[in-house]
Amino acid sequence: MERILTIKELSAKVLEELERLNYSHNSISQFRATFNRIIVFADEMGTKYFTEEFGRSYLSEKYNCNIDYYQESYPKGTKHPIRCIRLLGDYQLHSVIIRRIVKKKGYVKPPQFEDALTAYERECSSNQYSSRGMRTRLQRLFFFIDYLALRDIQSTRDITPLIISDYVKTIYHYNEKSMAAILTTLRVFLSFLYLNGYTETDLSVSVPKQSKYYYPPVPATWKPEDVMRMLDSIDRGNPLGKRDFAILLLVAKLGIRAGDIKSLRLTDLDWRSMKIFVNQQKTGTLATFPILNDIGWALIDYLKNGRPAACSSPYLFVRLHAPYEEFGKDANLHNIITKYTRAAGIFIPKGNRCGLHSLRHTLASTLLEQGTPLPVITEILGHIDAKSTAVYLRTDLKGLKNCALDPEGVEYHG
Repeated sequence: MERILTIKELSAKVLEELERLNYSHNSISQFRATFNRIIVFADEMGTKYFTEEFGRSYLSEKYNCNIDYYQESYPKGTKHPIRCIRLLGDYQLHSVIIRRIVKKKGYVKPPQFEDALTAYERECSSNQYSSRGMRTRLQRLFFFIDYLALRDIQSTRDITPLIISDYVKTIYHYNEKSMAAILTTLRVFLSFLYLNGYTETDLSVSVPKQSKYYYPPVPATWKPEDVMRMLDSIDRGNPLGKRDFAILLLVAKLGIRAGDIKSLRLTDLDWRSMKIFVNQQKTGTLATFPILNDIGWALIDYLKNGRPAACSSPYLFVRLHAPYEEFGKDANLHNIITKYTRAAGIFIPKGNRCGLHSLRHTLASTLLEQGTPLPVITEILGHIDAKSTAVYLRTDLKGLKNCALDPEGVEYHG
């Protein structure tokens, strides 16, 4: 039986592997410093060997961080220590360093899997997945492909149930939502491989089922007066303020998704019928929204006095510096709402999400409180299934109070 390495020995092995992989001297020095802090913490705790529980304790104690290894962004100052904990955990399990981040400039497919991946991409395109949905699915899949390459798997036919099981062990720390999404993507891909002759057996049945069901959290919402304060804080005397005010109104008043706002074209505005036509990226359906009075005036002000006259882009909203292009596909516009939240002096409790999507949540909750039927809210938000909208029922405190039982009216049968 192979001897278990102590945390100090494990750290040394990881540093050796980083050197072999040609990490820069500065990067290795940074990793070494963090590993030394981890070793000191282990000594203080009387812990000799690395465990996932120890890793979580270290991050919680030193950085007040509850980890979700698969999230796109981390609390400030925690990304590197989280990476160090994962390096120790991954190397202990598999004796390899697993890449956790897919480069935005483009993923380089390992040659042994290139044909299968290219065929799968074509399959996704033929199923008419949205560009965003397809990008997300592939990114989840690339983590698995990288793992196979690191394990020196040379063909899709060499994938085994044991390898799948070992890979799942590397992601079991993720939250329920991330875990569910990754396992689903993996099942679909493995099923595709079997149906198209890339594997001899259907390995999708080897992907374990999730032990815990994912319950969506209660959506983060704003107080209506805070939404107004945030909008009022925008300086509409300059082009940037005019653009940002129009964007935030579209989300706050109509609930249009940030991705759809970025994709709006000038031709999507029908001033005769006072309507906005939106090709929803998430659902692939066409939605129609009214140009409300305040939204109309905000758009006119932006188009006449804010949008650069030299701009030839067909997109409605553009960057205000040359060459006046549309927002990039990875821009989530989060900085816009953050800027004006701070300007308005609005306090956001720690852990609460306050991105543009939270304005959609607020609109849905407000409509519920006003007695708007759920199917109508579903249509306004552009959901295909009313189940997606039902989560907002948990934000309607007034409605929930009406469902409360009177304890005195409940009989107990012992």
